[in-house]
Amino acid sequence: MNNNQNKVSNPKTEVPKGMNLNDKDYITCLLMTLKCMEKNYAIVLTEASNESLYKKYYQTFEKISALQRKVYETMFQKGWYSLEKAEKNKIMEKANMLNQELTDLNG
Repeated sequence: MNNNQNKVSNPKTEVPKGMNLNDKDYITCLLMTLKCMEKNYAIVLTEASNESLYKKYYQTFEKISALQRKVYETMFQKGWYSLEKAEKNKIMEKANMLNQELTDLNG
């Protein structure tokens, strides 16, 4: 795993360049489609009219979510997706802010 100053990533799997679509293009399109589907199913779940319908939507949502995660992990392994490192103090600031908001909601 490549750990430069602010990035967490794997070595990039090279793909052909040019006008023709390559594996990275296809999997990027797939990931974007799955993310969109996942968001839309989350909305559908809030609007399901009965329990049976809700359960069917939820099963589909879980499958889409799992597939989206697998596609993301594949892209990350191939070095086509990278993450930024977060500084510990930024993480603590965010956690403290969220904890305060929760306290305010409960209080």
